[in-house]
Amino acid sequence: MADEVKKEEKGAGAKKALSTLLKVVLGLVFLGLAVYLLYNLRWWGDFTLPLIKGCAGPFLVLAGLITLAIAKE
Repeated sequence: MADEVKKEEKGAGAKKALSTLLKVVLGLVFLGLAVYLLYNLRWWGDFTLPLIKGCAGPFLVLAGLITLAIAKE
C-alpha cells in the first residue's frame, strides 16, 4: 500500500516539474519575441500598422511575465 502511494507521488512530481518547465520555456519564448519586436521595428517599414508597432512588443512582455509568474507557483 505504501509503495503504491510513493509511486503515485513520484508520478505527480514529474508531471508538475514538466509542466513548470514548459511554462518557463513558453514565458522565455514570449520575452524573446518581445525583445525582437521592440528592437527590430525599423525592419518592417511602412507595412506595419502603428497600432501593431506600438502594442505587439509590450503585449508579449506582459504575456511572458504572466507566464513566468504562473510557472513560479
